Amino acid sequence: MDVANAARQFVVTTEPRVTLRNYLDRPFDSAIAAARSCYSTRVISPDEITEKQRLTIGSATFNGGHHTVFQHAHFEFGLENVSRQFVWNFLHSHPFYNSEQSSQRYVRLDQARAFIPPLAREAQGVYMRAVERAWEFYRLLSGKLAGRTREALYEVWKIGPQSAEKRRQRIDRQVEKKAIEVARYVLPVAAFTSMVHTLSGVVLHRLYRMRNSGDTPYETGMVIDQMVERVKEIDPQFFERIGDGPLEEEQIPETRLVAGAGASEAAQARREFDRELGNMTSRMISASPDAESIVARSFRYLLGLSQRQMDDDQALEQLLNPAHNRYRLETLDLAVHSPMMRALHHVSYTFLKKLSHTADSQDQRHRMVPASRPLLAATDCPEPDYITPGLIAGNPEVEGIYQQAMEEAWSAKNRLLELGVPPSVAIYVLPNAVSVRMVESGSLLHLIHKWTMRTCFNAQEEIYRASMEELEQVRRVHPRLARYIGPPCVVRKGNAYPVCTEGSHFCGVKVWENFPAVERRL
Repeated sequence: MDVANAARQFVVTTEPRVTLRNYLDRPFDSAIAAARSCYSTRVISPDEITEKQRLTIGSATFNGGHHTVFQHAHFEFGLENVSRQFVWNFLHSHPFYNSEQSSQRYVRLDQARAFIPPLAREAQGVYMRAVERAWEFYRLLSGKLAGRTREALYEVWKIGPQSAEKRRQRIDRQVEKKAIEVARYVLPVAAFTSMVHTLSGVVLHRLYRMRNSGDTPYETGMVIDQMVERVKEIDPQFFERIGDGPLEEEQIPETRLVAGAGASEAAQARREFDRELGNMTSRMISASPDAESIVARSFRYLLGLSQRQMDDDQALEQLLNPAHNRYRLETLDLAVHSPMMRALHHVSYTFLKKLSHTADSQDQRHRMVPASRPLLAATDCPEPDYITPGLIAGNPEVEGIYQQAMEEAWSAKNRLLELGVPPSVAIYVLPNAVSVRMVESGSLLHLIHKWTMRTCFNAQEEIYRASMEELEQVRRVHPRLARYIGPPCVVRKGNAYPVCTEGSHFCGVKVWENFPAVERRL
């Protein structure tokens, strides 16, 4: 397919679209007023700020590192026509934001809509053909996966010839969602997404400073520059009076370090990682020693109790058993606001983990369980390196199609590199299935929340598997800490009603009756 024909298959958009949906009135004056309030017996109003104070207080607080005053201003952006690679690599790579993003799991993507970088004619043809082919595989798999998905769901929900038509239709709607959830693995990381994205003023300053870092500097620059311009339109002072411009590419330490690495060393690093990971999705490589005792002592001390009054077993029962601790039953996570639950902050666990790009895009939303995620351009390999979903693995009708999709994606990426396209651009044609290797750590306080949400049968397949593996490993080393951890239905059984909090999205399996010895069909 030539470039002209390929272009007709796309909804081509030259650049991202950024709108400022909501914002604080006069954000710069509000920050100065907040700073003045620190040294006043009353709260200062933005209306009281003078030009002299703007000149002196603004730069003095910012340059002195007193940035909390600039956190009060928040900006709610609408982002359209941004790639999932950019979102994963840059927007969601830190904890200080909030996003509501269009879901590939439940939204069918009928049109090939993707980020198209400026490329020479031959390279552009390779790139656009690769994206269009990915969508062809997506459509093909979406249809072919329906049969096996329907068979599994009919078995779970006991749908037979005598089942009511309305009940059958409800399950058939789930079939389509499950099919596209798996088919999306072949879509490129260049695929467009849209979102509502909210952050504070100081975080926007940080993103602007770091716009040349990471794997997507060209696209990042287009998006972040628009975000800054939207803020300047409503209050020019917020960027003109404080802050520095972006770090140049040569000032980014990762750029220098990556330049000194080679493909052979990257391949060796992958082999070392995979050898240590073994056949697991997530392997524990570190855990706080004496974790059970540390949590129990912390719990007693914050309550002013002696070990004679409450031994370790009693302390852990009061803290973790949902029959005693109603915080465990709240769907609104109250842990960080509870004095006693904060005792779980003092122990942590670290895991080696390998997920697909699409799964990790969800996993990284657990922002309080951070990971050191790879620069894909630096860790890329010439041969296909990907994750295969369970619904495809061993399925003779679709496994060959899926493998072909992977081989074509890597072939296109390799050809782009041969044509001189920078690695940070060539990797846009890689599929959602591409393997992401990382090291992830978290305190037990935040891991409990994550494991509660992600051991539910409705959780994404890979994250569910990783969470079950992690929980089992914790259970082996610290059984008293893991005793009352599981999905919401397991935690709530006998303690709250309804047992399942998913309502109409109930998975159809009474997981709470035999957890963790349960089989997840899909």
